[in-house]
Amino acid sequence: MSDFPAPTMIKTNGIDMAVYEAGPKDGLPVVLCHGFPELAYSWRHQIPALAAAGFHVLAPDQRGYGLTSRPAKVEDYDMAHLTGDLAGMLDAFGIKDAVFVGHDWGGLVVWQAPIYQPTRVKGVIGVNTPFFPRPPIDPIMGLRAMRGDNNYVVFFQKPGIADEILARDTGKTFRFFMRRGAVTAKEFEALPQEMKNFELVSAIQEDESTWRGELLLNPEAMKFFVDTFQKTGFTGGINWYRNFTRNWEQSGTMEQRVHVPGLMIMAEDDVVLPPSLTDGMERFVPDLERVLIHGSGHWTQQEKPEETSQAMIAWLKKRFG
Repeated sequence: MSDFPAPTMIKTNGIDMAVYEAGPKDGLPVVLCHGFPELAYSWRHQIPALAAAGFHVLAPDQRGYGLTSRPAKVEDYDMAHLTGDLAGMLDAFGIKDAVFVGHDWGGLVVWQAPIYQPTRVKGVIGVNTPFFPRPPIDPIMGLRAMRGDNNYVVFFQKPGIADEILARDTGKTFRFFMRRGAVTAKEFEALPQEMKNFELVSAIQEDESTWRGELLLNPEAMKFFVDTFQKTGFTGGINWYRNFTRNWEQSGTMEQRVHVPGLMIMAEDDVVLPPSLTDGMERFVPDLERVLIHGSGHWTQQEKPEETSQAMIAWLKKRFG
């Protein structure tokens, strides 16, 4: 896209990070954090919209992704590192604090950012991903008990296996993940329990004719993702999942409360992160507002770009002037 900025390479928290910057330097800083398997490019619609609305936009390829460093050690992808990267990124741009926006795994990071980096966060926008308080048991143990060994998050814990399967045919992997209209929330609710376990690594190896829905990305966007992940592989992103237990162990004494304003942008038909997961979220994020995007599945900022951008801009202007 012609209005997608060129990357600025910075040093932060011991790594090199690619950051895509737009908008006036004196505008409110807004940091856009992508999920898996994504890139800063996932925000290609929001970056120009936010910049045009007067915000100073920073969208990093996060640790393990795109042009940013991919450390070899699994433990280098825990929450302390991921939130530290964002604080160091602000330092590199001479920014005191910012509003952080996160989708999918990026949402997990931005809701934890005010806990790990309390002086650097003015506000948080979660796209699909709510604030998850620390569970009473190891989250991987809980997921395994609830959804079995082939649930993708549990399966990702095995070193190297999912990495190789996803990289075997990067084009097919992205044609599998980047779909819309595969299932509505109502249709998903009616499925038998054994079909609700998100055994994605198994499904990705099936014939494409069995997949529901339609491709989300146009050829240009598909090429960008596929070309990038053919160079980087998937291990960096999967390593985020391999730190669920470590993050749980390290957060035992941390207060499970967000003391800055929050906006929850929910997607009606995201069956992985349904709006119902936000029920009771005000106990942990007292200053919370919600927006529901109708007819959107998981890839909200790419499926419903205008609605997502409008929700973000309206809340940012309302809360931060």
